[in-house]
This record gives sequence, structure tokens and C-alpha cells, in this order.
Amino acid sequence: MELIAVIAVSAAGAATARRIVAALPGAELHGRDLPDAAVAFADTGAHLRNLFRQGVPIVGVCAAGILIRALAPLLADKTAEPPVIAVSADGAAVVPLLGGHHGANRLAARIAERLAGRAAITTAGDVALGVALDEPPDGWRVADMDAVRPVAAALLAGEPVRLEVEAGDAAWLGQVAGLGEDGRLGIRVTDHAVDGDDELILHPPVLALGVGCERGVGAAELIELARASLAEAGLAEGAVACVASLDLKADEAAVHALAAMLAVPARFFTPAELEAEAPRLATPSDAVFRETGCHGVAEGAALAAAGPAAELLLPKAKSARATCAVARAPRAIDPAMVGRPRGRLFVIGIGPGDAAWRTPEASRAIAAASDLVGYAPYLDLLGDATAGKIRHDGAMGAEEARARQALDLAAEGRAVALVCSGDAGIYGLATLVFELLDREDRPAWNRIETAVLPGISALQAAAARAGAMINHDFCAISLSDLLTPWPVIERRLRGAADGDFVVALYNPLSQRRRSQLPAARDILIGQRPGTTPVILARNLGRTGETLAITTLAELDPAAVDMLTVVLIGNSETRAVTRGGRQWVYTPRGYAKKWADVV
Repeated sequence: MELIAVIAVSAAGAATARRIVAALPGAELHGRDLPDAAVAFADTGAHLRNLFRQGVPIVGVCAAGILIRALAPLLADKTAEPPVIAVSADGAAVVPLLGGHHGANRLAARIAERLAGRAAITTAGDVALGVALDEPPDGWRVADMDAVRPVAAALLAGEPVRLEVEAGDAAWLGQVAGLGEDGRLGIRVTDHAVDGDDELILHPPVLALGVGCERGVGAAELIELARASLAEAGLAEGAVACVASLDLKADEAAVHALAAMLAVPARFFTPAELEAEAPRLATPSDAVFRETGCHGVAEGAALAAAGPAAELLLPKAKSARATCAVARAPRAIDPAMVGRPRGRLFVIGIGPGDAAWRTPEASRAIAAASDLVGYAPYLDLLGDATAGKIRHDGAMGAEEARARQALDLAAEGRAVALVCSGDAGIYGLATLVFELLDREDRPAWNRIETAVLPGISALQAAAARAGAMINHDFCAISLSDLLTPWPVIERRLRGAADGDFVVALYNPLSQRRRSQLPAARDILIGQRPGTTPVILARNLGRTGETLAITTLAELDPAAVDMLTVVLIGNSETRAVTRGGRQWVYTPRGYAKKWADVV
């Protein structure tokens, strides 16, 4: 799912921006001075230019001039421009400014429909012809963009243009006046690799490329086999709708590299689904059946992806360690409706919960996810970002159940976000996921694409709110003995005290555990002054945020609960009052460097 940045630069357009985010899958709110923004920014122009350079579609709920002035210095290549759309604050006007033939016109029409507004489409082809020849439907490819202009110009001038449909269903061209059997110029819809001096060649997504391979085959070998096979058959790479294979190959890097090279999805089928294609195989193999449970991987996958009315154009071709085959469907193939994708698991840290403290990477992963798994209050912190997602709310203490559920859902081919507060790798669920993968070695789990996305941890948030306590060596220790025996925790505390580390204490106490925090204080106070600064940070980035600064000697456990992180300075940590408030920092040694210079 593509990320769409919806920009609100003022409170006046915030409500409309939120409506757009709620209506568009993949959209996220970017705001200036908006507390619920997924991404916050201070400099509007710089933020817009950064998004544009990354190719992110931009929907600005603001005056068109703001977008034009910000992006004008970057306008050099219209073929590489992402969609840029201006929306009036009341949602009545939706104007695609850039990228009209790269999705902006369609996106503007969708937004206008959701807002009951009007899309101001100004692209000549769209207005006069009703279609954009250089932006055909999803999956279709234009063989040569330079051929679009003369054909479109001829149609706009009222000249007849011949239409030849050799493959697929070109019904979307039916509304274009002037297309017929004759004409100086033509449009040819074909799945073959052809040259057209006086033609616009359009490739419909009617070919399914089935592949099989040995474990660990090199990407270059599979890509070379596929490209050579297509070329030998005279078929166009642009007509390939998807790369298909057996689900056992879902984690094969070469298969995904081939799909990426062709810019199409990779889809996978179970052995039973491929075996159902056995009667249509040209080269069934008992040896393959014994190995995989189906009589043909490449041919079976191609036919399964292309559908029951498919024709096997290219029977199995072989290289040393790979196979491929091609099937043609009578109509365009929608990859989302065949097989399943490789499952993805994003283990995400969302920080304290405030959208402004969530990384753009985490926001993009949440937007791309079909399923969200997490402790219910953490999912609630995501607000509108959960819209359109399947929520799997978990209870406190059921961490292993949540990790297992996330792995199982991803094994089904879903895109799953396992949501943690803070950083997923700091007392979060990332380690539990890898522990399960290590301990159980389940094939379905092993085929998942897994990524861990960092977030702002409580210790980072607390240190930043108070100044710079962890700017020198520090450590984090959980005082919970639920998973770690107290003697081990005590030994680590003594090591931290001996090493003079700044110490962040997680899970400092609970209703049941009351003695650990006083014990930790006593251990540390034996190695550093009682005047050592201590930060008590509770609910940072959330409603009810509090931050208190005290000293090690005056640390009162009654002021601490399970929602508090405790940061204890080292022997050099200092508290200073400047600018009307108190700050805490730990020197790193620059004073000595200055002294040496003097």
C-alpha cells in the first residue's frame, strides 16, 4: 500500500485533512502544530521538498501557491514527479498540480468523491478523451512514452486512429472517440515485444510467469532464465502481471529479485493448489511430486495465477538450478486476487504514543499493514491510523500469545504490525519473536519477511525532556523479577554501580513488588553521592505526563509506579537551573578538552 502524505499547515484545514486520511488507505496526517499528526514538521517548504524528493504523493490542504512555491525548484523531470494535489480547506476544490499522469488525476477524483467536492482535472487528454493514454489502468504498461504524444494529438485533432487488440480486454479504451479500424497512427494492445513506428504499444497484464528453483539459487540465474525465455517466445516483459511459485519458495530471494526487476508482485500457492493444475501441465513430473506434493511448480504456478481459462504459452524451461513457464489469461490478471503474497511481520515501536514521536518508518509500516496486533491500550494510541485495519487486541501479560498470533497471521500471507510502546527492542516483543523463531523452527514462520522498526524508548524520552542525562555511558535494568531472578538483577545493579553508569530503571515497582526500588537505591548510593540527580518520568508523550527531578538520597518509592521510568545519574551528572527551569545533564569530558586548548 502506497504512503500518501496529507499535509495540514493550519487549524483551518485540519478537519478536512483528517477526513482525507480516514478515507484513503495508506494516508497519514502530516501537520504543523497538530497534536494528532502522524508526522510533525516546523518548516513547511522543507518538509514538502523532502517528501517530493522521496517520491511520496502529497495532498496539501492549503493554498495551491504554498505547494507551487515550495516545489518549484525541484521541477525538472515530469516523468518522475509524484502526485501533488491541492485541496481547499473546506474540501470543495481538489486540484491535481503535478503528476497528473502518475496517479494525481485519479487520486484527486477519489478525494473529491469522498469530500463531495469537485476535482479540477486540467490534463488535456483526460478532459477531451476521458482517459490518459500514458496512465493506463493498473498493471498495464506503455512500451514507449514518446509514442503517446502523437497519438493523443491525433485523437484531439479529430483524426481517426486505428485500434488493434491482440491480447487482453481493452474495454477501457472504448470511450475514446476516433478509435477504429483505420488511421495514419494506431494503438496496438499486445503481450508481444514489438516495435511500432506509427503505433502506441500498450501491454496488458495478461501473462503469469511461473518459476521454480533450488534452495538458494542466485538471483542472476533466475532472472536470466526468465528474460531469455520471454525473449525467445517473443513475449513482452511489460505484459507480465506477476511472478508465481510454490509457497515453499516464498522466502527465496531470487524469486523476489525477479519480481522486483519486473516491477510486479510475487504470489505463492500451496502444493494442493498447484496439483489441481496437473491435468493442464505440459511436462508433469513424478519426481517433482515426490519432492513438493505437486507435479509441476513453474507450469502449475503460471496456470494457477492466470486462471482456469488460461493458455500455457511457454512450457517449462530450465537452467542449472531454476525453471520457468508462462501462461496467458484472456483478461487482465489482478495479482491481489490470485495466490497469496509473502507474509510480512513488522515489529514496531511506536514510542510513548504521541503521533509526533512516532517515526515515519513506523507510520509507513502501520499504513502498509492489513492486521494490527498489540496490547489494546497501545493500539488505541494509534488513533486514526487503525482505520481500515483488522485489530487483534491483546491483554496485559499475554505477550507470547500476541507474538504467536502475529507470526501465524503473517504466515497466512498477511502484512502484520506487532505494535509495542517505546522501542520494540528495548523490553519489547522483538526478542520474543526471535526467541520463538529460534526455539520452534516452523517452516511457515521461516518464510515470513520480518523487520524490526525502532521507536523512542522511555529512557530516551525522559532524558530528552530533562536535558541530556544519557549523553555518556549508560545502561538499562528492569527491576521486574517476573522473568529474571532477583539475584541476577541485583548483580547487574552492583555492576552498574561499580562502573559508574547512568542507570535507567524500568518496571521499578508494582502493587506486588515494593522492595526492589529501595534496594536498587541503596546499592547505587553506596557508589555515588546522595546528591546525584534522579529523573522520575511518567506517561511521557501521553495524557497525564509528569516529570520530576529529585536526588538519589531523596528518592521516594511512593512517587513511583509501573508507568514511571527512573533515571539515576552517575557521579558526574549535574542539575542546573537555566532559562527559568531545571535541567539535568551528564558531562562527557569536553571540559578537559577545553582546558587542554587553553
